[in-house]
Amino acid sequence: MPTVRGCHLPDDLLYDVPNHIWFTENGDGTVRLGMTSVATAMAGNLVAFTPKKVGRSVRPGKSCATLESGKWVGPAKSAAGGEVIEVNTALEEEPGLANQDPYAAWMVVLKPDDWDSVKPTLTPGTEVAAPYEAKMDEDGFAGCE
Repeated sequence: MPTVRGCHLPDDLLYDVPNHIWFTENGDGTVRLGMTSVATAMAGNLVAFTPKKVGRSVRPGKSCATLESGKWVGPAKSAAGGEVIEVNTALEEEPGLANQDPYAAWMVVLKPDDWDSVKPTLTPGTEVAAPYEAKMDEDGFAGCE
């Protein structure tokens, strides 16, 4: 598993580095996505997670959820557009789960509209260290605790 400045990035995931989102294919035409450890470290302790409702559409590059911490409120942007199939209700009830383990505390499951064109734009975990190092430099982020 790549570790960049103390931030763990599992190598079996796909990453949208600019938006700090990970994806994994579920094998049934759906994808699960969540925040990276970098996202949760930058945001601080999460106090609210408001996903789009099941059955709603997400447009590519737009929000699939809104996140709030003591120092940040903003969208979780999905590179893939599609229909929300499932939301993580445990994360809705206890947003801090994402701070404990952002890879177990996924946000939503999407049935993507055009996964075959989105997937090649994502960075495989085995290749994510250098792009994340550059993104951390760009954002002035020292790293995870």
